[in-house]
Amino acid sequence: MRISGLRFKTYLLILFVAVFGPVGNVLLSKGMKSVGALGDWAPANLLHAASLATTSSALWLGFACLVVSFVSYMLVLSWADYTYVQPASAISYGVVALLGHLLLNEVVEPMAWAGVAMICLGVFLVAQTSPHTSLAGANAAATLAFTPTNARTTFTADLVSDSVEQG
Repeated sequence: MRISGLRFKTYLLILFVAVFGPVGNVLLSKGMKSVGALGDWAPANLLHAASLATTSSALWLGFACLVVSFVSYMLVLSWADYTYVQPASAISYGVVALLGHLLLNEVVEPMAWAGVAMICLGVFLVAQTSPHTSLAGANAAATLAFTPTNARTTFTADLVSDSVEQG
């Protein structure tokens, strides 16, 4: 089964959302734990915590990962339906549980793993549907598939193969 170019881009960007978001949050967590908890909100304590936070490489890397996740999310929403993207990006819940367990040494209860497995099954089911069901989504996909070549214009097979896969 060949995956069309547009569907591949959709999967790739959803993967970026699902991986970079949780990795960014794990790095934020590690960075803030290195800064430490604030005992009170006195201006001097806030200023000290802010100076520690701005020098934390984990926080900056976490912020960069979250920016990659957010930009990927915005890009994929420019052509794929929200009702496809949001459930498909829920695979990040599995990534969160895995990273929390492996990198933060958090205990993930068996019931939580069962819930994560159910979410992943739901993501698998959503991935079997078309990323664009509305006319607006199809038009956006057609615009992305439209490429000028020399003096004439051609369409790539992305939109057509997505339609064939759906039908």
